[in-house]
Amino acid sequence: MATNEETIKKPVVMRSRKRDSIIFKTVIYTVCSIFAILSLWPFICMLVNATRSTASIQANAVSLIPEKYLMANIKALKKMKTFDALTGMKNSFIISASVTILNVYFSSLTAYAIYAYEWKLKKAFFGLIMGIMMLPGTVTMIGFYSTCYKLHLTDNKLMLILPAIAAPMTVFFMKQYLEGALSMEIVESARIDGASEFRTFNTIVVPIMKPAMATQAIFAFVGSWNNYFLPLILFNKTKNYTMPIMVALLNGDIYRREYGCIYVGLSTTALPLIVIYLLLSKYIVSGIALGSVKG
Repeated sequence: MATNEETIKKPVVMRSRKRDSIIFKTVIYTVCSIFAILSLWPFICMLVNATRSTASIQANAVSLIPEKYLMANIKALKKMKTFDALTGMKNSFIISASVTILNVYFSSLTAYAIYAYEWKLKKAFFGLIMGIMMLPGTVTMIGFYSTCYKLHLTDNKLMLILPAIAAPMTVFFMKQYLEGALSMEIVESARIDGASEFRTFNTIVVPIMKPAMATQAIFAFVGSWNNYFLPLILFNKTKNYTMPIMVALLNGDIYRREYGCIYVGLSTTALPLIVIYLLLSKYIVSGIALGSVKG
């Protein structure tokens, strides 16, 4: 009798589990779809508004129906003296690429030194890095600008590039990643074989850290590309303006504000970021997943 009851209950339990699984997947897909729509909505509105006229945008700011004014907006944008897409792209790319390389490499090197070596002030140094992480960047902005002004280093791209070497958040992330991904036996083997410390780092440690480095490189590039306030207060010459500054200048004249041109400028600024994200987004997922599992 017990066997018959078990035989009857088994299909019921299986059907119940299957139903629960379907409900769970439906909820997950629904939530993910909502988040995807919320994330893509600003970009969709931006691209659609780039094809609309200023009068249409003023009448209805939100629309999903493209119009036929894209070429007219581009031509009007080219006539504006404050907007030079080539100069802005060049300046933004030089600064962002340099910041990304310095940020990721030297932060990885610092994290490796904290993880791989034993020295007296190791814990104090790492504690200092953690403390600096808690300070917002705006706290040091006045002192930084004052120093640059006294040294006559305003309008100098290096003042946006060189400070990127000190990146506490990236150092913290890299150290946490190394603790789960790097085995010191590999490093010791390289030392026994006679490899120098820099060769060990560049040929052994860096390949292991590639997912984490790629993840932080994307964050550093996007953050530097979108940086608006610091270049605004440092740069006075138009030839040094980055894309965010040029787009902000399009919004300056309240009596002749061409919203279509503004959205074209915003789309031009965001396009490189979208392309880079689509090409390297898998590294964000893999880097964060590996860091969370191994850390």
